[in-house]
Amino acid sequence: MNPGLVAVATLLALFAITFSFFNPQALFSPPHVPGSKDHLHAAQIIHLAGAVGPESLVFDAHGGGPYTGVADGRILKWEGEQQGWTEFAFTSSNRSDCRSPFAPELEHVCGRPLGLKFDKQSGDLYIADAYLGLKVVGSAGGLATNVVTEVEGQPLRFTNDMDISEEEDVIYFTESSTIFQRRQFMVVLLSGDRTGRLMKYDRSTKEVKVLLRDLAFPNGVALSKDGSFVLVAETSTCKILQLWLGGPKAGQVDTFAELPGFPDNIRRNSEGHFWVALHAKGSPFGKWVSSTPWAGKVMIKIGFNFKQLHSSFAGWKPHAAAIKLSERGEILEVLEDSEGKTLKFISEVEEKDGKLWIASVLMPFIGIYGL
Repeated sequence: MNPGLVAVATLLALFAITFSFFNPQALFSPPHVPGSKDHLHAAQIIHLAGAVGPESLVFDAHGGGPYTGVADGRILKWEGEQQGWTEFAFTSSNRSDCRSPFAPELEHVCGRPLGLKFDKQSGDLYIADAYLGLKVVGSAGGLATNVVTEVEGQPLRFTNDMDISEEEDVIYFTESSTIFQRRQFMVVLLSGDRTGRLMKYDRSTKEVKVLLRDLAFPNGVALSKDGSFVLVAETSTCKILQLWLGGPKAGQVDTFAELPGFPDNIRRNSEGHFWVALHAKGSPFGKWVSSTPWAGKVMIKIGFNFKQLHSSFAGWKPHAAAIKLSERGEILEVLEDSEGKTLKFISEVEEKDGKLWIASVLMPFIGIYGL
């Protein structure tokens, strides 16, 4: 091993040992969030038979669903307790090898649907597939077709989430990295990668415009109720960014909220407030590593496996945390399952009819919590 790398690794280890000597619990433990309600352990669980990783949840215009994308490239629809989950759509026609619920090495073949959104007028379901770009499928389901597969002459590498403005007839969507793919998401977080982008696809002209560049793992996307701004979750920095779309601030980017953890998807409710799912609350070590690229690169080069890297980032205690923000970015409510008794590693919170429908990119189930 390179002598310089050994020296840096030694310093990293000494830092962790020293910190642990004075406060062993605090180094890797998720911090307490003031005012948090530790209630999410009471959520009802709906298991996915033979499937893993329901990352996003969406209901159709008739209230049907939810629909969710899973790790083997399929979109499933919840038909109620009697029928359970049915197969609705898929993003790749190459299905012959897609038999395992979780096979990251085949995601580029099978597809990996992340963010989902219905066009309320047409009934079409738009899909942000991490490897295959923006896709769309009609209300009858089946094989999704391409919408956007490349930008500025380069294939999309890590398409993540979107929101649709039906008034403007455009789709706002994120690419988390132009270098790394979804199965390398820990490398994106730990290497200091800032190649992410927010883009706008005009459905009438079929043109794509890059609105923001050099973002640190841009993730969830949500438009404000009046369409005056769009929010983007910047996972690596634990921030929600606000891009103004109109008025005197048009084009200006503000920090909408700073969060106590790493945000995934953002979803607006009927009142115009925003639910943000935290993949994990940020332990002191996790936040330090994610904000110190050399430290993360050392951990990667040393050869830590996914579980070790993920634990250093997310904390040793799996948990769930969801934050409700006002239209001005104020924290209105924090809900948690701080012990991970029922929910953990959540990726989206969708509010509908007095309930929160909760997804997870890693778990084989969704949760339902009554407000």
